[in-house]
Amino acid sequence: MTVKDNSKNLVGQPIFKQLIDFIPKDKFSILALTHKTDKHYRSFPAWTQLITMLFGILSRCDSMGEICDGMMGMQGKLNHLGLKSSPARSTAGDGLRERDNVFFEKLYFELLQHFKPILSVSRINNVSFSDLFIFDSSTIRLFSDIMKGVGRNPKDDGRKKGGLKVHMLIDAHADTPAFVKISEAKCHDKTFIQYLNLPEHSMVVFDRAYNHYLQFAKFTGKKINFVCRLKKNAVYDIIEQTYCKELNDTEYGVSKEEHIHLKYKDNGEEKALCLRKVTYKDEKGRVYEFITNNFEIKEKKSLIYINSGGI
Repeated sequence: MTVKDNSKNLVGQPIFKQLIDFIPKDKFSILALTHKTDKHYRSFPAWTQLITMLFGILSRCDSMGEICDGMMGMQGKLNHLGLKSSPARSTAGDGLRERDNVFFEKLYFELLQHFKPILSVSRINNVSFSDLFIFDSSTIRLFSDIMKGVGRNPKDDGRKKGGLKVHMLIDAHADTPAFVKISEAKCHDKTFIQYLNLPEHSMVVFDRAYNHYLQFAKFTGKKINFVCRLKKNAVYDIIEQTYCKELNDTEYGVSKEEHIHLKYKDNGEEKALCLRKVTYKDEKGRVYEFITNNFEIKEKKSLIYINSGGI
């Protein structure tokens, strides 16, 4: 005798609906009430906006008009998503422009905390730090006549372009963003390293564009570890050479380790920053110089893995 399995409740439901069901609606509602996000948007509540934008992302739509038209074509199936009808273009556009984006920022971190037990299982091997972060930026180019005032002045007769720069901190173990800040493309990367709020004994990795010696000293004072590439024009004093190995043309790996002092200014006072400098040659013969404030990592391969091959 065959017994019917009633535990599978997803049969016949669209995949989009199954994804939406993962969002804890009770936490969403409490957050919406706390932020009063629906106070002036009765016909386009925050839940409808969330569903609308997720539909656009998963459907790879390029405009609000395309999103609304796509949802209108599925008018009879929107009840699966808790919507009575598709939103009008003008209504959706007004909500997108005027609703405070802080609500959705808070929602993201609420969901991140909610699913943390699941996300944390994807830890990276060969890395001893339980909190490992990667910080980098990506430029979204736009012509300056679209984004006024955000472009660089071109050299010679080059065309002026504008754009945005997205600075993002990634939790490497969970592979999820932990911090995002958008700036004009012309803003220097190192300006944004000061906004990072990192836990003690964590490790953050970034490229040499984020070299900021004063901030490095602050990280050290807060017991935050960092690794980055040394700038080509960096001026420093070698205090001690702790490791040295001559590598032939076919060998690769760590060739040198040094204890160095980098000078920086804090409120006009010159100070010295104690760092560990590691010189590494990869399989293609390229030589890299890394600096870190962590003197305790004994496994040199682990240190380089964080910087190059593994991440």
